[in-house]
Amino acid sequence: MGRVGDWGMPTRNLIFVAFVEPVAEGQVFPRADWPLHITLVRFDLRYDAGAAATTGATGTGTGTRDAADTAERIAALADAPAAAALGAALRLGEDAAFGRNGSVPVSLIEPQQDLQGLHGQLVAVVGSVDGRILTPAHTLAGYRPHVSHHGGKRLHPGDAVVLDRVALVDMAPGGDHAIRRASGCGAAKVKARR
Repeated sequence: MGRVGDWGMPTRNLIFVAFVEPVAEGQVFPRADWPLHITLVRFDLRYDAGAAATTGATGTGTGTRDAADTAERIAALADAPAAAALGAALRLGEDAAFGRNGSVPVSLIEPQQDLQGLHGQLVAVVGSVDGRILTPAHTLAGYRPHVSHHGGKRLHPGDAVVLDRVALVDMAPGGDHAIRRASGCGAAKVKARR
């Protein structure tokens, strides 16, 4: 089960992403070795929140709802906005430095209406299930889509990617904070082309 959040009940930390490298449904990867991706929105969610959004429940469950079921419900809510954005052509812009003291090198994504729209719709999905966005200053008007560099892996200015998969990543599947697990809510993957 997840950690106990400010809500006083177990929570899950989830993130919607678009992978730039091939990632299989259910793939598990180490916390320190993410496949390249575009972060769409990161959030915390109570275990019973997915049930409230999809069944009309009041969200007053015990917090013991099966974790996989909750993720499936949230992914289902994201299916329509994800499907609508599939095929969006994206281009990599300049490099930048994010994080504390600029310690995270990234490649920015040039402004693109479909990607910004998808981000906004996913923020609305998170809000519809009373999820808590962990970095509200970096959402909506503050959203700066990018691909973080990981070791020697990176994209370059001018690279083109086509959005053809959105995934939901569990940041601690089964309570294990050392790994991540991807599940789909779109189709295929994001492909990088030079």
